[in-house]
Amino acid sequence: MMVSYKILSRLAIAGTCLALLAAGCTQVAKEPEVPITTSGQPSLTLKFVPGESATYKVVTEGARSVTFEGSLSKDPALQGGQTGNRIEMTFTQEIESIDDKGSAVAKITIDQLKFHDTVKDDVVLDFDSSKPAGKVKALAQLIGQSYKIEINPLGRVTRIVDTTEALAAVKAGPLARQKAQALLKPDTIKARHTISGIPAPAEKPVRAGDNWSKIENIDFDLMGAKAYEKIYVLKKVSKKAGHRIAVIEMNAIPTSETAQELYKKEGANLFAKLFDNSVDTYAGRLELDMTTGEVRQYFEELKSEWFMVDPAADRSSDKQPDAMKMTAIRSHRLERID
Repeated sequence: MMVSYKILSRLAIAGTCLALLAAGCTQVAKEPEVPITTSGQPSLTLKFVPGESATYKVVTEGARSVTFEGSLSKDPALQGGQTGNRIEMTFTQEIESIDDKGSAVAKITIDQLKFHDTVKDDVVLDFDSSKPAGKVKALAQLIGQSYKIEINPLGRVTRIVDTTEALAAVKAGPLARQKAQALLKPDTIKARHTISGIPAPAEKPVRAGDNWSKIENIDFDLMGAKAYEKIYVLKKVSKKAGHRIAVIEMNAIPTSETAQELYKKEGANLFAKLFDNSVDTYAGRLELDMTTGEVRQYFEELKSEWFMVDPAADRSSDKQPDAMKMTAIRSHRLERID
């Protein structure tokens, strides 16, 4: 939908900008509990051994920004910027027990933590557990604390077993305490430890080139919701030091039919309609040791952009047209480091 700048004043754009930046980071809806279409059997699964211990580093980032071009970039009433956070956690995972379905109860101990939080380009929180805690003592109190989860062979966190002691340790400072408690919310813990991309059981063995898919719904707050079909491909299985290493790559595309249903449920979205078009890039990669059933590396990253360009701009002119761009980025990276 093209929006006339005679109707949409710069003051309205400024209000839109402030609302978008205040909305926070991308929120992810729960994945629907539906079977994954695949041509493989569960040879690509996580395997657990009681007493087994491993150390991982997980980095999650979520940000959104607004930028202006043309004469809008020189208007002091229009202030863009970026709002978001970057969280880096190093943790030890110890397997405590395994049930008859192969699901494990794992004890997660937080070894190191970095938390960088920005609002409209202003740093509001910058914590590094390797440095003096200062005003973020509550985050420092998380170091050495543990919580327990249940994770199944397909990489899904099926249950948060216990966070009592870790939550009880967080006491100091209102802002830092709020951030620390947020790290221990059930949905946040599930997102931190869930591994996407492992195919569900089927009849035939998985071979290089086989693919499977599933749908993920993502809520962009004021920009509305989108649905993506995440298509996974087994690129190769190689041998390294006696281990079989599977490499799975993911690329996702928006699914218009599901997205239309989401918009019907939410109603017309004012902010989304202000923008003329959008571009999405959503990709990922998983390296799985099939011999031990352990994840070596895993990442998924989504970048979504919305554009609004002055429809009255002279396309034949060398002058840069007035335009506004909204960008949302969400990424998740996990790596075994011991």
